Amino acid sequence: MSISVKNVSKFYGQQKALDEVSFEIGNGEILGFLGPNGAGKSTMMKILTCFIPQSYGEVKVCGYDVNEESIEVRKNVGYLPEHNPLYLDMYVKEYLEFIAGLHHVKNIKTRIDEMVEMTGLTLEQKKKIGALSKGYRQRVGLAQALIHDPKVLILDEPTTGLDPNQLTEIRDLIRNIGKKKTVMLSTHIMQEVEAICDRVIIINRGKIVANSSSQELQKLSGNKQIFSVEFSKSVSKAMLLKIDGVIGVKDTENNTWEIYSNVNQDIRNNIFNFSVLNEVSILGLQKLDQKLEDTFKQLTK
Repeated sequence: MSISVKNVSKFYGQQKALDEVSFEIGNGEILGFLGPNGAGKSTMMKILTCFIPQSYGEVKVCGYDVNEESIEVRKNVGYLPEHNPLYLDMYVKEYLEFIAGLHHVKNIKTRIDEMVEMTGLTLEQKKKIGALSKGYRQRVGLAQALIHDPKVLILDEPTTGLDPNQLTEIRDLIRNIGKKKTVMLSTHIMQEVEAICDRVIIINRGKIVANSSSQELQKLSGNKQIFSVEFSKSVSKAMLLKIDGVIGVKDTENNTWEIYSNVNQDIRNNIFNFSVLNEVSILGLQKLDQKLEDTFKQLTK
């Protein structure tokens, strides 16, 4: 087990940031760690990376206790904080050489070249960090987190402020890293979690409120199915509510409706029969997947 957290609480004065949190992350697993602002995500990550101690409970990373064996933990963890502190006056390769030296990396030049290529910094490697865009600074942050070849990678909001192309590239990089390492990442972008995470933990007000795969969590968002239907001409809400099995409808635009049924009832045949009876053609009929975002909102109200 790469990460083991048992009954961890953290107090800042009288404020409880974490309340008896427990979870485990297996080897080679990519975990999405979600929660609203102030839920305790960054606090948990700082404990795992030995920046701050927990008030109570036990935390182990790669079998090492974060309090008793913090040096060993640091050797096995790569960390990209939310605000990515970098030395802006240093050149990219100069900075990576500095970080590699702190970790006593062997064959520093070879390792730096590997990280530059892996993180897509080849064209920027001779620039000062202060001259880089937000996306390339994030790449430098990832490179420094990976340069000592850690077994565990902890990323706090790694894609904040990136453009769509940069988002795709960083997601692909994280997905590839996750094939060989354990990755724990915090994010507010639900599509990111659905795209790359094997499992999701949602924390709210210092407590874990969900711990499952993203597919399973989507099923928790309600006890209804959603069908998107586009008709050839206008129909009324009252007419649609008379369809057998319909429990609700929502008008979107251009004669398109979201029609809701109970989770175990497929009403597509009923919708088709409605169209025949009312002499209105169906231009499109699609069953919509429940969104992880809906589950998140429901669990963190």
